[in-house]
Amino acid sequence: MFEAAPSVDREVAHSAHPGSTHAVITAKAPARQATVHYLTPLLSPARISASGRPYAVAASNAKRLVDIVASSLALLLFLPLLLVIALAVRLETRGPALFRQRRTGLHGQIFTIYKFRTMTVAEDQGDIRHATKNDARVTPLGLILRKCSLDELPQLLNILKGDMSIVGPRPHAVSHDELYGARIPTYNARFRAKPGLTGLAQVSGFRGEIREPKCMIDRVNADNAYIEDWSFARDLVIMLRTVPLVLKDPNAY
Repeated sequence: MFEAAPSVDREVAHSAHPGSTHAVITAKAPARQATVHYLTPLLSPARISASGRPYAVAASNAKRLVDIVASSLALLLFLPLLLVIALAVRLETRGPALFRQRRTGLHGQIFTIYKFRTMTVAEDQGDIRHATKNDARVTPLGLILRKCSLDELPQLLNILKGDMSIVGPRPHAVSHDELYGARIPTYNARFRAKPGLTGLAQVSGFRGEIREPKCMIDRVNADNAYIEDWSFARDLVIMLRTVPLVLKDPNAY
């Protein structure tokens, strides 16, 4: 298992040529901060592919247009369901219907992600624990929402705003980005694309609890493979492969 995030300061520096996904940990920057400034040295060269152009997955206007149209239609279609779920969450436990948390987006930009609240806690600072099987923090309604991925529906707003895309690397909490970015050399290369509602890692079975370092390494490898080989056809395949996982995913809890 990864060690807990250290309380000491740290900094990450990039040592590879443009387009490379390799980084070297060197020295110090504030550990818990509102934005991931320690990523900055990594992100400028990481924006450019080996051909010298921005990665197509981040630069495509057509992909952005699809995101706008699809998220707008989905919000209209699911509006009654969104309202019912929001009311049910408020009635089940005290607290807001929506859960808001800072996540890292394209090129290291911090944004606020929206989800339906499924736990009795709403952590956004300090050491944030990943959800585990039979997690006592998850409410009964939250368990159902998480099993069917219905808690993710408010992220359609993030897609419409431009924080996210329908398909891309799933975003993690900022504290997790700091933790894994300092331990996995290729982790920060994930920020060459907007985070997604679904992604190659999720449809490849790499969703769920992080029991050991390999669990996150597999996700990171899938995310970077998606970015480097992106195409509309691949996005469509990932979206189609996501549908059965909404109905039944053994790694969703």
